[in-house]
Amino acid sequence: MLPPVYTDEEWDAVVPDETVMRPGTEDLCARLGHAGAPLTRFGEGSQPVYAVGDALVLKLFPGAAAADGATEARVLAHVHGRLPVATPEVHASGAYENGWRYVLMSRLPGEGLHHAWPRVPEGGRERLVTRAGEVLAALHALDHAPLADAVGPGDWAAFVDRQRAGAVEQQRAKGLPEHWLEQIPDFLASVPLPADTGRRALLHTEFMRDHLLAAPAPGGGGWELTGLFDFEPAMIGDPAYEFVGVGLFVTRADPRLLARLMAAYGRTFEPRLLLAYTLLHVYSSLPWYLRELPAPPEPTLDALAECWFGRA
Repeated sequence: MLPPVYTDEEWDAVVPDETVMRPGTEDLCARLGHAGAPLTRFGEGSQPVYAVGDALVLKLFPGAAAADGATEARVLAHVHGRLPVATPEVHASGAYENGWRYVLMSRLPGEGLHHAWPRVPEGGRERLVTRAGEVLAALHALDHAPLADAVGPGDWAAFVDRQRAGAVEQQRAKGLPEHWLEQIPDFLASVPLPADTGRRALLHTEFMRDHLLAAPAPGGGGWELTGLFDFEPAMIGDPAYEFVGVGLFVTRADPRLLARLMAAYGRTFEPRLLLAYTLLHVYSSLPWYLRELPAPPEPTLDALAECWFGRA
């Protein structure tokens, strides 16, 4: 049995500790009909995730993140078999003990694109981002109405207003220098964001190489995308919000790749709009992005927007 986890202190004491996690995970697997199956914990991810044998994956959500577990199960069931790339099939989901939830799902083939990327030649990278654009177009075209009771935020304009109100403090807490912080209010005020009546779509919100799987195509035909996973932070909102993760973590400030991906998606977005959503994103950390991505020619948000999200 797994102990309750609702605070940061409980999380730090329980979730990383395999002497605590493994017995509870083994007990849950036995209840699900997989007693004795080999368990291998994945080293990446915000939640504890285990391979169960070769064919299944068990993702666990402590009480502090239980709502995310319910969201992931609903969204995975909704998108399975409806995208041009595989997504996990839900085999079981529900409540465990002490507030924990779980999703037992199929294991997808391939390796994380973030690991494979250095071995993919330039032409292969172009094909992969083209496919990624097609996947996003299909995801955003799905009817999201059946998920409205489980996937937020409900009122997109109110969500944007909340994020805008806390944008400076969010970046200050991440350690952003003052010369960047002082630009944020005027920059956000200058960027028209779609009204709440604008088009909405089901968003993955963390569409990045880390959540895409790839493998060499059979017969030596280059690389192909083999899977998309991790739908726990899904939202229903403005499609442009999705392209924060795309520009930062898929095309990584490469204008040629971003232009190719947007062409496959079928729509383009202005660089300043995408930087505005970068500042408003739930998990935004501008200091981290500044360390990871190319620096703009001058330290202004306008220059940063063009540097990271400009198109070739």
